[in-house]
Amino acid sequence: MTVFEAIIIAIVEGLTEFLPVSSTGHMIITSWLLGISNDEFTKLFEVCIQLGAILAVVVLYWKKFFVFDKNRLNFYIKLIIAVVPALIMGYLFSDKIDALMESPMVVGVTLLLGGIVLLFVDKWFNHPTIDTDEKIDNFRALRIGFFQCLALIPGMSRSAATIIGGMQQKLTRNVAAEFSFFLAVPTMAAATGYKLLKGYKLLTEHPENLKLLFIGNVVAFIVAMLAIKFFIGTLKKYGFRMWGYYRIVVGIAIIIAIYMGYKLEV
Repeated sequence: MTVFEAIIIAIVEGLTEFLPVSSTGHMIITSWLLGISNDEFTKLFEVCIQLGAILAVVVLYWKKFFVFDKNRLNFYIKLIIAVVPALIMGYLFSDKIDALMESPMVVGVTLLLGGIVLLFVDKWFNHPTIDTDEKIDNFRALRIGFFQCLALIPGMSRSAATIIGGMQQKLTRNVAAEFSFFLAVPTMAAATGYKLLKGYKLLTEHPENLKLLFIGNVVAFIVAMLAIKFFIGTLKKYGFRMWGYYRIVVGIAIIIAIYMGYKLEV
């Protein structure tokens, strides 16, 4: 992986991490287009630069994380409860998840199906009753956490799964989106830590990879800062339909490319 390739993948990650379009799916396709998808460091890089993107949430919503009072304690408890299902499922099915990440067809199909769902989400869940994160109780947080498990399938989108889960639990679109952002912090921090433990030799034996990982995280952080603000703005104005159409177009394009004989080997 070159510095240029690291920057390209990091830009894709920063743009898509908090959009309901699957950052993992987009990075898998991007690394294939760059011709580096078979490299083991690329697979570690694609997971670990998500840490840079989620740090953007900590900076933009720093009062949620660092102003300590009784409400903040409840906030942390809800995040811990919500992250547990994905941690358990991710640990139990780690090898199967890695295998799925090597299949562009899985990405194409899940993008397509998820896009169809997004076309109807605003109509299905149009009577919200929870308009602040303080009103989210522990049981609702747990249920949203189970929705997040769907994102273990590449192309599904962690953001889409948790936002839809939040709306199904009567959260407004904005509150569901923000809770999804908050939940990304412990989830992706754990995923990054686990991936580094498994692949630390790729860094200790190849010090140049540390430089690429640092650059990737910085770029992903900067781009994600802009993407979060953009997403909240479009969500308020247009809802999820536009993202549904986008996912459908991209999903169909990937599936057609595979059936036409393009070797999307990852």
